[in-house]
Amino acid sequence: MSADVVDLIMQDHREVERLFDELKDSPEKRPTLLPVLTTLLTAHSRAEEAEVYPVAASEAGEKEEVSHSQQEHIEADQLLATLAATDPTSADFDKVLQNLVDAVSHHVEEEETKVLPGMRSNLSDERRAQLGEAFAASRKQHLGEQPGDMTKEQLAKQASNADIAGTSGLSKDELEKTVQKHADR
Repeated sequence: MSADVVDLIMQDHREVERLFDELKDSPEKRPTLLPVLTTLLTAHSRAEEAEVYPVAASEAGEKEEVSHSQQEHIEADQLLATLAATDPTSADFDKVLQNLVDAVSHHVEEEETKVLPGMRSNLSDERRAQLGEAFAASRKQHLGEQPGDMTKEQLAKQASNADIAGTSGLSKDELEKTVQKHADR
């Protein structure tokens, strides 16, 4: 039997929280753990954006929450890119890490209290299992990607999930600027 997408998402959330704790508590492990965190968080976000958010918005009635969650993903991508570019042995690392932890923790709390319960109550067990398979496959496909590794198609999906209109004719650079500008609001 396939895993429920809600359970898979929450398992990733717990793993990210564990990695955050280890990055804070074990500075000597940072050079090794940082690529693990950026890879997991990026793959998780891309899989949610591609497979979960469109269904949560259209089938589970969570359009407004999905738009907000997508904006938080964009912000987390920016913070994750900053963290990845910060020397893990530098004095700035703790501050940059804490900014990311705060943003992701806020996002996880909102997603787990708003979007995911809506999916549990408004989607059948079978539909959540189908989404679980799609999420897991997408996540696997995106493993190895980093925050800045966005295709035009992925940026367009972010814009759609965030309910940003008028982006269909934009170049990749214009689309990226529009998505980031919208998230900075």
